[in-house]
Amino acid sequence: MLIRSSFVAASAAFVVFLGTAHAQETSMEGQEAGAMPSGQMPEACQTGAAPGMPAMAEMTSDMEGMGEHQRALMEAMMATHMPMMQGVMAEDPDLAFACGMTPHHQGAIGMAEAELEFGDDEQMKELARNIIDDQRREIEELTAWIEEQAQ
Repeated sequence: MLIRSSFVAASAAFVVFLGTAHAQETSMEGQEAGAMPSGQMPEACQTGAAPGMPAMAEMTSDMEGMGEHQRALMEAMMATHMPMMQGVMAEDPDLAFACGMTPHHQGAIGMAEAELEFGDDEQMKELARNIIDDQRREIEELTAWIEEQAQ
C-alpha cells in the first residue's frame, strides 16, 4: 500500500508538472526542424486518444489493471521521477541540469528495456537498443562531469 501511495503522490506531482508545462506558451523559434514545441505530443500519444487507453486518473490510481508492458513502462518512468525532480533543485544551473538529466536518461533506458522485452516491431526494438547505448554513454558523461565539479 505504501508503494501505491508513493506512486499516486509522485504521479500527481508529475501531472501537475505536465499541466504547468503545457500551459506555458510555446514557440517554434530556435527549435530544430521537426522538433515538437514543449508540451505537445502527437494526437495518438495523448491520454485517451488511442482506443482503450485509460484516463490519467485511472493510470495513476491502479497499476493492477495495466498490461505487463504498461506497468514496466510506468515503473521505469516513475522510479526516476523523484530523483530527477530532486536533481534539478541544485543551486548551480549546470549541476541542476546534469543531476536532473542523469535519472531522466536512466528512465529512458528502463523504458527501452521494456520495449525489448515486450515489443514486437523490429524498428522500435532497434531504436530501443540505440537509446540504451546512447543514454548509457550520456550518463557516463554526466556522471564524470558531476564528479569533476565535486572536487
